[in-house]
Amino acid sequence: MADGAPGRGAGVATVEQTLTDRLVRHAHQVRYEDFSEAVLRRARHRMLDALGNIAAGHRARGMQELVDSVAGWGGRPDATVLGDGRRIPAHHAAMLNAALMRSFDFEPVGAEGPRQRQVAAHLTGTTVPVALAVGEREGSTGREILTALLVGEDLAARLAFGSGFDVYSGQDNTGTVNGVGATVTACLLMGLDEERTRHALGIAVNQLAGTVASIFDHASAFKLPMAFAARNAITAAELAASGVTGPADPIGGRFGFLQTYCADPDPEVMVERLGEEFYADAVIKPWSCCRAAQPSLDACARLLQDLRVRADQIDRVIVHVTPRTAAGFVGQRFDPGNCPEVSAAFSIHYTAAAALAFGTVRPEHLAPEAMADPRVARLLDRIEIRGTLDDGEVLTAEVEVRLCDGTVHRERVDSPLGDVHHAPLAHEQILEKYRLNAAFSGRLSAERAERVATEVASFQDLPGVAPLVALMVP
Repeated sequence: MADGAPGRGAGVATVEQTLTDRLVRHAHQVRYEDFSEAVLRRARHRMLDALGNIAAGHRARGMQELVDSVAGWGGRPDATVLGDGRRIPAHHAAMLNAALMRSFDFEPVGAEGPRQRQVAAHLTGTTVPVALAVGEREGSTGREILTALLVGEDLAARLAFGSGFDVYSGQDNTGTVNGVGATVTACLLMGLDEERTRHALGIAVNQLAGTVASIFDHASAFKLPMAFAARNAITAAELAASGVTGPADPIGGRFGFLQTYCADPDPEVMVERLGEEFYADAVIKPWSCCRAAQPSLDACARLLQDLRVRADQIDRVIVHVTPRTAAGFVGQRFDPGNCPEVSAAFSIHYTAAAALAFGTVRPEHLAPEAMADPRVARLLDRIEIRGTLDDGEVLTAEVEVRLCDGTVHRERVDSPLGDVHHAPLAHEQILEKYRLNAAFSGRLSAERAERVATEVASFQDLPGVAPLVALMVP
């Protein structure tokens, strides 16, 4: 809202701009022309990756039941459950599409900050479902959707990076910063003004939540914070549009986002180069598992390729990670439990074995059939995880492989594959990942999958998303 706007200091010559005011003003001033081609290209890559992961998510255990349950709630046929075809209220469609995308922990990650630094986050899993659901309902153009999406992702990334977030604090920030950024996306697509956008943010902050307990306990509820954030973002925008009001400064004010959800917030870094750089998720995952497990998986894949050995020639494997990683959820020894997919995706013990057995880890390798492979079972008995690296080496792993002939081979990875700044996937690799996910889903024919990819490649030129969404219907 502009300084001195009605209801906020009317009659006062100058009013200090709050953090929320500054972010909201910025969000409403950004235009499509402000984005560089590199920013737009990355957005299209994340969009394509998201659609592939949503399709694949239909194969996850329990997802059909969840889709049926939420679709059964009924309501206005505003937006589509992608890969299913049923039309339901936009906030429920976004919730389901986010849960589908999260199912195999294969969606983009790594919120950026200044100087190409990152913090653990999964923004795309919420922002893309919200942008598509609201954009479908509102009849938005591709340019309008991309603009709103990139603004929301930028704000979510800035909040994530400046929050002082610690992944082992117990909080799951996919249920916090995601909801804030996606609310801005929804407001822009719905045409809300600055004042109502501020109200929507206040309503959204009242709904933020998330715990990593589900990840530690290998429960399928791990995908819900991201999904709830999508639902809540649209709900907040709709309530603000109807006239519900929120606090004056829900981001930086008393008992706002910074005070309530941030361990060591840095408001200044949140606005550094605001309007000059647009941040988002910086990593498109090459493998279906937690990013904290991917340095060791990357090292295993390199060793397997370089050594050209079979799994039965491996006598022992030692995976060196930081003490915090070893003590965290990915450091636990693998136990399939009641949710094998979740247990596998968040286990270095399992993903290292799968990488050495199959050469990769994709959604199909998180299934019980892959876990029953004798090569995997043999390797699980021979893998040891040690917390020997410095805690500052967050995304580093060293893998030591001893072969049955007594030879020892080592591989160290400091920048695992997928990081757009340090070890990017090529366009063809991103496209191949999408194609494999689409095929795995069983929901898209090869011909339809290619047409979706073509639509996404020129997303900015779409007069609306209805044709794209129609291609995502079985």
